[in-house]
Amino acid sequence: MSTPIAIDFYHDTVCAWCFNLSSRLRLLAQEFELDIRHRTFVLQASRKEMAMRWGSPQQARDTILGHWHHCREASDRPELINIDAMRAAPFDYPHGMTAALACKAAEVLGGQERHWDMFDRIQLAHLSEARNIADPKVLLDLAQEIGLEPETFKRLLNDPAVAKKVEADRRQAYLDRVQAVPTLIVTATGTRLMTGSIAELRTHIRAVSRHLEHL
Repeated sequence: MSTPIAIDFYHDTVCAWCFNLSSRLRLLAQEFELDIRHRTFVLQASRKEMAMRWGSPQQARDTILGHWHHCREASDRPELINIDAMRAAPFDYPHGMTAALACKAAEVLGGQERHWDMFDRIQLAHLSEARNIADPKVLLDLAQEIGLEPETFKRLLNDPAVAKKVEADRRQAYLDRVQAVPTLIVTATGTRLMTGSIAELRTHIRAVSRHLEHL
């Protein structure tokens, strides 16, 4: 059996391009032996950072939902990107830090598989259901939906050790020179994979696989 291709997947739960990529990676992981390692990369970590980056909450919503339009056009599942629902949502567009902590809490409880399950469930809640993923109560509900024990999850969500794991991912991102999400990096070679269509990604992974076989 060949060695799985280890790929670091840097992502933010509020990133619609990450939503497009995650489902493609799940399909390709069934075709290739892939070891997807999830790394949180929070673009804005608080309401203050959201204001510094975007100005007013309305400016943030308007600009980001403009990005959603492009993501929906490029998506394999455009019906799941519900721009109208998020436009009408009664809360400010959320930052990604609380959800990143939730993903790391899930990882503590069940490894990379549970991190991925939590990430995908949070993204669906954000992009399709217009739920406030900066709200710990929402995240607790989502954790229960994927089968995580609620009291343990709640404790981990507030555990400084989990926050350190999020910060460790940011430090690794700095070392890997990651500046945007989504970013895919082949661990063994540092190769950056295309994050376009599934066909483009498949072709690139196939090329990387051939290269690794000759190392």
